[in-house]
Amino acid sequence: MKLMFKQRMFSWLDSYDVFDYSGETVYTVKGELSWGHCFRIFDRNNICVGMVKQRLFSFLPRFEIYEGERYVGCITREFTLFRPHYTIDCNGWYVEGDFFEWDYRVMGANGLPIATVSKELFNWTDTYSIEVEPENALYALMLVLAIDAEKCSRNN
Repeated sequence: MKLMFKQRMFSWLDSYDVFDYSGETVYTVKGELSWGHCFRIFDRNNICVGMVKQRLFSFLPRFEIYEGERYVGCITREFTLFRPHYTIDCNGWYVEGDFFEWDYRVMGANGLPIATVSKELFNWTDTYSIEVEPENALYALMLVLAIDAEKCSRNN
């Protein structure tokens, strides 16, 4: 399954639309006013299926993830010198990025690939392409939200 993750252009809070490659909306992400980044993820029926919330006051960037309203784990950026590395503590996934932080590979605890994420260049807003199996799409989306928010915070 291929998803297109695109930030809305004229939005006061971070908002995103997530499309499949046929152009159908799969998820809508709405940013909330809070300390740190907070995103609620809605499915095509406008039901909240997940949330990503930045945990403040931690040495390395951390984002709590929720499936519905249930806390399921944390996404953490690990200390590295040249390539970004993130871990998700609830399912054993880890993420390796390239030097420019445009492309990422999401790997499972068994070392097999789960998803690939690529930043689309030459767009007016942040746009990512995500290739993932449907059963892993929500967690891959939460991961991309955390990475994008972490990069945004670091660059401000």
